[in-house]
Amino acid sequence: MSDTLPDRLSVDPRSKFYDEKLLARGVGIRFNGAERTNVEEYCISEGWIRTSVGKTLDRRGQPLTIKLKGKVEPYLKDPAPTTAPAQGSASGAP
Repeated sequence: MSDTLPDRLSVDPRSKFYDEKLLARGVGIRFNGAERTNVEEYCISEGWIRTSVGKTLDRRGQPLTIKLKGKVEPYLKDPAPTTAPAQGSASGAP
């Protein structure tokens, strides 16, 4: 998997922009220079994030969200795993 993030990503499994493998690696969002931890969805090209409003739920039991416009900078929290060379010998002797 490459280290490039999609233009649009959502944490809602019902969305067509949901990507479970990418979210499992951990995606962080900087919005207008500040770290945001409650982002439900983002779009880089249109410059917005959808964020939850406290613990308020809508009538379907989903978090109530608002759309905020500004500069969106997503990044991966956990870089891609790399294969490290084995240390020591296989026999266990020093």
